[in-house]
Amino acid sequence: QVQMVESGGGLVQAGGSLRLSCAASGTIFSFYTMGWYRQDPGKQRYLVATITSGGGTAYSDSVKGRFTISRDNAKSAVYLQMNNLKPEDTAVYYCRGFLTDGRDYWGKGTLVTVSS
Repeated sequence: QVQMVESGGGLVQAGGSLRLSCAASGTIFSFYTMGWYRQDPGKQRYLVATITSGGGTAYSDSVKGRFTISRDNAKSAVYLQMNNLKPEDTAVYYCRGFLTDGRDYWGKGTLVTVSS
């Protein structure tokens, strides 16, 4: 059974930093493209950042220059370093792992709250 489990969310003041982690199990992690998504209450979930199996990264414009996605295949983990956080970054953050053959797995999310 494949699982993605996020951790590291919490309450932080504007301008502060948090590091989210996502631990994968039950699969060969290194094959997967991994992504972080976020969802505000009542809004759609949207992409924050992705990292391919080869280490290529992409970011939404709203977080570019502030957030960094990375992965450690030996630990089957993906991270999101979030710096200079803003109140509008407040959301539930989800980890996703997917392959081109359609396998697609999500975590249950971790809440990030940024106070002004």
